[in-house]
Amino acid sequence: MAPLCYRRHRFPPEIIQQAIRLYLRFTLSYRDVEELLAERGLDISYETVRRWVLKFGPAIGFRGWRPDMKFTDRSDAGRRLAGKLVHFKERQPVILALPRGGVAIGFEIAQALSAPLDIVLVRKIGVPWERELAVGAVTDGATPEIFIDSDLATTLEIPESYLEEETTRQLAEIERRREIYCPNRPPAELKGHTAIVVDDGIATGATMRVALRVMRSRGPSHLVMAVPVAPPDILAELGETADETVCLETPIGLGAIGFYYRDFHQMTDAEVMDLLARAPIPN
Repeated sequence: MAPLCYRRHRFPPEIIQQAIRLYLRFTLSYRDVEELLAERGLDISYETVRRWVLKFGPAIGFRGWRPDMKFTDRSDAGRRLAGKLVHFKERQPVILALPRGGVAIGFEIAQALSAPLDIVLVRKIGVPWERELAVGAVTDGATPEIFIDSDLATTLEIPESYLEEETTRQLAEIERRREIYCPNRPPAELKGHTAIVVDDGIATGATMRVALRVMRSRGPSHLVMAVPVAPPDILAELGETADETVCLETPIGLGAIGFYYRDFHQMTDAEVMDLLARAPIPN
């Protein structure tokens, strides 16, 4: 690959690369990056950041990314992922999906493996200006399991008071979803079973990390994490909690999960309930 040329740009390469990596690594908007840079004393417009990403992004942030890597939608990704999990079919698998997007993935895997489908009620704790970027995650229970990415929280200067308030809000949302999604669905029994935890992709790994910890505590004989796309460093970290990880694409410089889907619409509660109604109920 030819070296990048930054001539005729007013800012030095280090600043340009920092702006691009903020945008790609943390799935921020161009305006979010503009505001972060302004807090550091850099007067750079969001339109300048956009031009930098378009010009230099493919070399800096998307090494390993190709347009033909994209999945048509979550169902397509789920069917492809199921093809990598067929060897678990005779090991009493239980599919555990993270709502909402993970349920569409899990439904296809459950169909292919003739396995029951259950959900893991975990909620990400998003940063204040970009809720899809997880700075942490929480799940309910007698003692809620909470994870905060302290390095990211420090880098983005997120107040402790916000993290506490958002944790409380997300626990309330978990309870709301439980009442909607699981009114007559008993939790799956995992002891003696292979638990396969799935989502539609991983960016920071905060939500999946909490989900794996909680599922491990329920005593499965084998704990598998399966996703269509995840960055290799995060995948390696999560592999320390799961017994096995399965991932179709591991691009360096992931950017945003939605980049790998042609259709990555926000799933509704109605879509989730429809898939759960058509899936086998856990024993």
